[in-house]
Amino acid sequence: MAVAFFVLPLAGLLTRTPWAELLDQLTRPGVLTALRVSAVASLGAVAISAVFGVPLALVLARAEFPGKNLVRALTTLPMVLPPVVGGIALLLAFGRRGLVGQWLDRWFGISLPFTTVATVLAATFVSMPFFIITVEAGLRAMDRRLEDAAATLGSSRWRTLWRITLPQVAPSLGAGAALCWVRALGEFGATITFAGNLPGTTQTLPLAAYLALENQLEGAIVLSLIMLVFSLVVLVVLRDRWFPSS
Repeated sequence: MAVAFFVLPLAGLLTRTPWAELLDQLTRPGVLTALRVSAVASLGAVAISAVFGVPLALVLARAEFPGKNLVRALTTLPMVLPPVVGGIALLLAFGRRGLVGQWLDRWFGISLPFTTVATVLAATFVSMPFFIITVEAGLRAMDRRLEDAAATLGSSRWRTLWRITLPQVAPSLGAGAALCWVRALGEFGATITFAGNLPGTTQTLPLAAYLALENQLEGAIVLSLIMLVFSLVVLVVLRDRWFPSS
């Protein structure tokens, strides 16, 4: 029964997919534009998560300091926070009257809300925790004897990090990036709240599917199918390559 609960909605989607019109639906300008915005937002989220997430995962896995549990809780909070709340929080932080946004607007004339950059920030906010916790788990599970041997031989911390640590946790880095990407690709609530739903600028695949649902069911189904395929491929690849078989 539990399996049926998950399979039936997917079966409904597949049975209603207009297969004869699939190519025409996929090549509609609106679909291609939404796909481009989604690609920018999701890949941008992965890049930002890699730059900032790896150092944070290292700190959480290796360092001991007061308030560590609080930092970890704040890091993983977006995973359970309603996305709309995340969007409101981003707006209050980076909006024209936000904590940071007011200074960006005053000093540099930069307004982030309702721009493509805002879609990247919204996607990063909700997806980076998946990258961090995956990489942290890999760091905790790795064999540190090679690092100790490198330190004994006089290797610097940076050299050890690049030559030993990161290669050992490469599967976790790949898994974290994949989970981060697929979560960013499906982001809806924070994006529509912070970035809006502007075709060609902030309208991602989920937003386009929601809009199409009102007047073009076939288009909404095709957009949903695209995201379903991407998500399924990521999960299959993760299972086959990075997660140990049972």
